[in-house]
Amino acid sequence: MNSPLMNLKILLPFQVFAEKKGVSRIVAETREGSFGLLPHRLDCVAALEPGILIYETEAEGEVYVAVDEGILVKAGKEVLVSVRSAIVGTDLSQLREAVEREFLTLDESEKKMRSVMTKLEIGLMRRLAEFRND
Repeated sequence: MNSPLMNLKILLPFQVFAEKKGVSRIVAETREGSFGLLPHRLDCVAALEPGILIYETEAEGEVYVAVDEGILVKAGKEVLVSVRSAIVGTDLSQLREAVEREFLTLDESEKKMRSVMTKLEIGLMRRLAEFRND
């Protein structure tokens, strides 16, 4: 018999952070707010904001994971969450502090890098537009 529960895989850029079977529900945060996934929900894709992802299994109960921005994809009973970084914990206040400290504050070098990348992208788009108009 097919299990009605979900399989959750949390992916980081260079490793699999967690792989859980028998997940009965997932709660994630997006720009529009929190939303929940149950096993029979329709397939979906969501852009995740830095925050707390919650999943529940019979063996572990409710588990809290602080996640950076990323994406969630549900296809059938498979749920893939791809984020830049993640921290697992049991104390919600400590995890909320970790989200604020680690994920929401960009250091100066990252801000400069993003600024340079934006300028490069804009320059590329201008050149492509000029090339197209020639």
